[in-house]
Amino acid sequence: MDFHDLWVVLGGVKTKTALFTMRLSFSGRAAHRASLSQGQEAFLESHVYAFERLGGVPLDKIRYDNLKPAVSRVLCGRTRQETDRWVAFRSHYGFDPFYCVPGHEGSHEKGGVEGEGGRWARFRRNYCVPMPVVDSIEELNELLEKWDDADDRRRIGNRSMSVGHDWAFELGLLRPLPGEAFETALTLTPRVDRYAQVMVRCNQYSVPAGFIGHRLRVKLSASAVTVFDRSTVVARHQRAAGKGMKVLDLDHYLGILLRKPGALPGATALVQARAARVFTPAHDAFWAGARQALGDSAGTRVLVEVLLLHRHLEHADVLAGISAALSVGSVNADVVAVEARKAAQQRGATPTPIETTPGKQQVVSLIERRFTDLPGDDRPLPSVEAYDDLLGKASS
Repeated sequence: MDFHDLWVVLGGVKTKTALFTMRLSFSGRAAHRASLSQGQEAFLESHVYAFERLGGVPLDKIRYDNLKPAVSRVLCGRTRQETDRWVAFRSHYGFDPFYCVPGHEGSHEKGGVEGEGGRWARFRRNYCVPMPVVDSIEELNELLEKWDDADDRRRIGNRSMSVGHDWAFELGLLRPLPGEAFETALTLTPRVDRYAQVMVRCNQYSVPAGFIGHRLRVKLSASAVTVFDRSTVVARHQRAAGKGMKVLDLDHYLGILLRKPGALPGATALVQARAARVFTPAHDAFWAGARQALGDSAGTRVLVEVLLLHRHLEHADVLAGISAALSVGSVNADVVAVEARKAAQQRGATPTPIETTPGKQQVVSLIERRFTDLPGDDRPLPSVEAYDDLLGKASS
């Protein structure tokens, strides 16, 4: 097993990812997994994927470099001081590691996997040239899985049988997977700062502003950051590639922006929403029209009301509502809501009800409540018979 560098175009940006490679020595069947880091979360999560793809756990040993997620200190000879989570993980799956000699002397001890992902690697040369162009790390891993399946038809050197044929024999020699899964994600409990952000591994991620000052539970995986309030998911982000970065969701700040509309034009969350194509030119056109008709503050508040519709209507339906409102020269959030619901009904979709987290003072504005379905009115229709009586008495 080893990690190698894999450059891809991720979301339009040239990005270096960590390519995990595990290869069976007999059949040559390999499992590849990309992540945004070589941290312990990616290390363990990729192992789980590899064991599932290979169909079991090797009975003998798995050869490793002295990777930090596994080895905290190199001692004399092949003796290593291992990290606690790594010891728990390999004990759960029941395999022994074989650590190579540090430096160049130990590179020959796992030559097969070096050839898979090294500088002039066969796998990267065959499948990753030119650089893969993907929108997410999940899309990249789907490509890697497809390429691994295609590689099963390959024959290594002068062998008469394919990789897949030899693996079918080797599969019977592997230890079955344990019935219970191992939790590979790292659990943290940071406190939400005054900017509605939590610090996770030198990067900041936004949460709904109603949680400012609270301590939340965060699960950090190889490619995602999931924030929980007890058992309820309150935020989910793609893991940042690098350090000192901010990953913000504009929706988390709408309650504040409704009260302080002047903060929206310069908000970092707005810049990231535009880059992610969540805040589209249609939103900008509606915003410009609203500010021209109502002024900067009032026009921005109307835009925030429209953005709140995304919480319980599909993105495409809200865009259809914005386009319909602009076509008749309206900058009213109610018009956008009505037209968006019409678009949803035409598709046969049901608007998602607004959900609040129990026990938390989340910001749920009156604007959202106005757009929810109202209960039926079973009162009798008004009658004017009493007025007829009055008219009769006046005439007499």
